[in-house]
Amino acid sequence: MPSLCFINMGSSHESIAKNCIKTFRYKQGWDSPSDARNALLVVAALTTAVTFQAGVNPPGGVWQDNGEGHKAGTAIYASEQIPFYVFLISNTLALSTSILILFCLYLKSRFSFKFEIFVAMASMIVTYGFAVFAVTPTESVKFRYLLCAAVVPFTIRFVIVEIFKKVFRTDKREEKAQWRSRLQVHGSRR
Repeated sequence: MPSLCFINMGSSHESIAKNCIKTFRYKQGWDSPSDARNALLVVAALTTAVTFQAGVNPPGGVWQDNGEGHKAGTAIYASEQIPFYVFLISNTLALSTSILILFCLYLKSRFSFKFEIFVAMASMIVTYGFAVFAVTPTESVKFRYLLCAAVVPFTIRFVIVEIFKKVFRTDKREEKAQWRSRLQVHGSRR
């Protein structure tokens, strides 16, 4: 059984961090892939739920009345423009990343209803976007930043996958060429 991550008062912060990372790292012979996948699904689902809720009900709530410099239904926190920017962009980035993880894990599975899951996730993103638009004063946020934050994880994932495909395809082609040349050399010796 793996040792737990105990903190020794005499240890440096670096050794404590290395010990914790080693303790909780995926171990191929010890952990099953389905357990690792299930843990990732739980974390991604919780992150999706929390970030969706934070976008729909922003911190501090919404104004209940029209008043000086605010309108009923807009986020109170939006009066602090830069922190509200940081909150919305970070929250949107976390939501879209967790949805991407859920979607990728579900696509790799052999379960049915893939189209329905895709529609549900896309609808959740659209609902989140409209909820953020509803509670955000139009003068406080440039929505192109939110759109970029929502698209970044999907774009990065696509670019990385394409790069890996090209790298591994060329590696496999090189390996096949090496094997062919070896076979030809061994064949000519006979």
